[in-house]
Amino acid sequence: MKTLHLLRHAKSSRKDPTLEDHERPLSKRGRAAAKAMARYMERTKIAPDIVLCSTAVRAKQTLDPIAKRLRPAKVVFEDGIYEVPESKLWKHLRALPERAQTVLMIGHNPGLHDLALALADAGSHNHLPFSEGKFPTGALATFSFDGKWKDLRPHGAQLIALIQPKQLPSAK
Repeated sequence: MKTLHLLRHAKSSRKDPTLEDHERPLSKRGRAAAKAMARYMERTKIAPDIVLCSTAVRAKQTLDPIAKRLRPAKVVFEDGIYEVPESKLWKHLRALPERAQTVLMIGHNPGLHDLALALADAGSHNHLPFSEGKFPTGALATFSFDGKWKDLRPHGAQLIALIQPKQLPSAK
C-alpha cells in the first residue's frame, strides 16, 4: 500500500508588489498554518520517505516546520512542480522509486487541485469539498493505493483524509 500526501503551500503574502510570484513568502497566517500542519503531521505519525517540494519560497517555507518535526529521509526541491498542469505532476509521481511507500508533495493550484480531483476514486470524489472550487492553502489531502508509482492512474487512489488549517488549533 502506497500513501500520497498532497499539501498546498500555506497562505502567502502579497505585501511586496515588487516580488515575482515565485519569490513570495508566507504571510503571518501562513506561517501559523504551516506550523499547525507540522504538529498535526507529527501527531498522526505521517512519515514521508520522500518529499517533493516546489522551489517557490512559499512552498519551501511551508516545508520548513514540517521538515524540522518529521525529518524526512529525502527532500527534493523540484522546479517542475511550480505552476505546472496536473499532467506534469503525474510524471513526477510515476517516476518515484518503488521503495518509497509514503510521499509528500508540496505544490500549487491549479495543478495540485486538478491532481487531487483526478486521483480520487469514485468513492472518494464526493468527499473532496473543493470539487467546484480550489484546493485550500495549507490543506493536506491523503490518498492511498495498491500498486506501483509508475502504474498510478486517474481515479486509482482512495482519499483517506482531508485536513485544512482552519480545523487545527493555533492555525488561525
